[in-house]
Amino acid sequence: MSFDIPDRELQWRFSPTGGPGGQHANKSSTRVELRFDVGSSVAVDERLKARIVSRLGPEIRIIEDRSRSQATNRKRALRRLEALLDSATKPDPPARRQTKPTRAARRRRIDSKRRRSDTKSLRKSPDADE
Repeated sequence: MSFDIPDRELQWRFSPTGGPGGQHANKSSTRVELRFDVGSSVAVDERLKARIVSRLGPEIRIIEDRSRSQATNRKRALRRLEALLDSATKPDPPARRQTKPTRAARRRRIDSKRRRSDTKSLRKSPDADE
């Protein structure tokens, strides 16, 4: 499912990324933090909004700092937001119906247990009276 979220509903924050990297990492704000307030969004209808809030919470926060480029990190953050929303809006899979093993499956199980038992009995040391 695709969402058309208006830019005004997305809150962006940029900061320098942590870790080593020299002058580039210390001077440029390439780390991206994306916040999306699901509860006050007009892009999502109420039914889906309730499902998203129950699964992800009222606010989604994504931090992306893998790339040295702020633009790349912004694109990745948007893709992650879209993937999160898609997975949260998918319906739950139906509950598994329990089934009985077939007669042939039960027979195969018993036969394999019998073969294993025979194999192990051959490993035993002979009795003293034989």
